[in-house]
Amino acid sequence: MAERPQFLFVTCHVGAEAALKAEIACDWPDLRFSFSRPGFVTFKLPPDHNLVGDFDLRSTFAQTYGFSLGRAHGENLQSRAAETWRILGTRPARALHVWQRDLYSAEDDRHAIQISPEAIEARNAILNSCPEDSGVAFAENGGGRANRGDFVLDCVLVEADDWWIGYHRARRAGSRVAGGLLGVAPPVPPVSRAWYKIEEALAWSGFPVPPGARFADLGCAPGGTSQALLQHGYSVLGIDPGAVSPVVLEYPNFRHVRCRAPQVRRREFRKIRWLTADMNVAPQYTLEAVESIVMHPEIRIRGMLLTLKLLEWNLAEQIPAFRRRVQEWGFNQVRTRQLGHHRQEFCLAALKKPFRR
Repeated sequence: MAERPQFLFVTCHVGAEAALKAEIACDWPDLRFSFSRPGFVTFKLPPDHNLVGDFDLRSTFAQTYGFSLGRAHGENLQSRAAETWRILGTRPARALHVWQRDLYSAEDDRHAIQISPEAIEARNAILNSCPEDSGVAFAENGGGRANRGDFVLDCVLVEADDWWIGYHRARRAGSRVAGGLLGVAPPVPPVSRAWYKIEEALAWSGFPVPPGARFADLGCAPGGTSQALLQHGYSVLGIDPGAVSPVVLEYPNFRHVRCRAPQVRRREFRKIRWLTADMNVAPQYTLEAVESIVMHPEIRIRGMLLTLKLLEWNLAEQIPAFRRRVQEWGFNQVRTRQLGHHRQEFCLAALKKPFRR
């Protein structure tokens, strides 16, 4: 862009704001906290920055982020939509993302997260008010889904009458959809909310899981993660002392080992190449259980998707150490993200590439 942007906006889960700000302060010390509402934070950029629209913020807690251009106020929907186009100016948008900041509360069901009706109404108003001489040519795919490299016009509904307008360039999966919400829809009612988490984790990670892959699912009960993997046609070794839903037990390529992960004989994992874990324990316990498996000389795990619980928010300070620990196991691609369907938890994705059997 001809003008260097002055502010960065970041959206996150309600409750994660302090963890996000601490993360930014550590990794990006030149950014200065500016303005926030629950689920929405902005930072002042240094005047001499050279960040581009698809830079990697390397943030666990950022759902989305981009450069802020201004705020669209107005008495009604149409006036705010017109102001959006004025703020955009001559910038060559190729996709439009409109979403509402997170309004989650402890009583809500996190797996129901989606683009709100208010955001859909605002998006339609913006599209309908596009000036004929704008030169904008949206190349959209599925309600605003951007292609990699597309210039995306962002509109965040911070309040009903206060829209924050910005932009970014689509990069990885989360930046190609409005609000970073990787929509997942179960073909049948899932047995638990873990179904949504692993489906989103698979989409976000982009792991090259081949057809018929073998998974081990640590902490599988009642079976939401296993159910999703089985629906993809994978084979699953479910490990948990608790009971698994009969819906999952009916799958012929599912086997339940009813004990805790450290008690499982190592030979059970000899043909396993992919591992998931979602246990309601401290991150250190999950990592210890996983380490005892992946570091065994006869076991060859290629990739992992681990849900790690933040039983206390101050555990977020240890996330860099968690990533380093997993890298020490031989996984050279390690990323973390609090996914849209997460509560007080995050996903750690780890991959060995290239993989040597």
